[in-house]
Amino acid sequence: MRKFDPAEPELMDRPQPVTAELEADLRNLRQLNRYFGSYRLIEYFLRKWIAPGSSVRVLDLATGSGDIPRFVVDYGRKIGAAVTVHAVDQQRSTLEIARSLSADYPEIDFRQGDILSFAPHETYDVVLCSLALHHFSEPDAIALLRRCRELSAKYVLVSDLRRGPLATLGVYLLTALIFREPMTQIDARRSAERAFSFDEFRSLAERAGWKNFGHARFAFARQAIWLE
Repeated sequence: MRKFDPAEPELMDRPQPVTAELEADLRNLRQLNRYFGSYRLIEYFLRKWIAPGSSVRVLDLATGSGDIPRFVVDYGRKIGAAVTVHAVDQQRSTLEIARSLSADYPEIDFRQGDILSFAPHETYDVVLCSLALHHFSEPDAIALLRRCRELSAKYVLVSDLRRGPLATLGVYLLTALIFREPMTQIDARRSAERAFSFDEFRSLAERAGWKNFGHARFAFARQAIWLE
């Protein structure tokens, strides 16, 4: 059963200044994305959705320290596509870190805002939302999926953890042996408990009004739903 208490947000979601602890936590998350499936998952879809020589507008919701936008821009540069990214996060301090890490990426425009109510004056070719849905209650997760669909003119990819005993065990081992910083340890274990199961994830998309969407399991206890 999913364990979610809205009164106990993850530590990274709480208002805070830039600190060494926050920087270490975001660095750990980038390493987890790199070595435990997030980049590989996203690249699988980029290969289908971004053609060499094309111009593509991307929206990344809950961008964190901006490693996903940088990965997307790097992919576009590699294949000769003109990729621009609007990257949104609610946390001012996290965005400060993201901007400092993205000085060589003029293609990325970081914006502070609530991703549930983000209302740009445009739609995007690709909307991404990675490892964020478990931060929300079911009603808010459904609202976020609905918003992703509304903001996209073509493609949507929402990926997250897949709750289960192996995922929980893996997170506990990683945070006991490698990623042992307190913020990462607490938040990662909380994330494993708050993640949606495979069936729950599909149900959220259906309740958000998604039609003819894809849904699959990926390595390292990941899952994704997408529209194309």
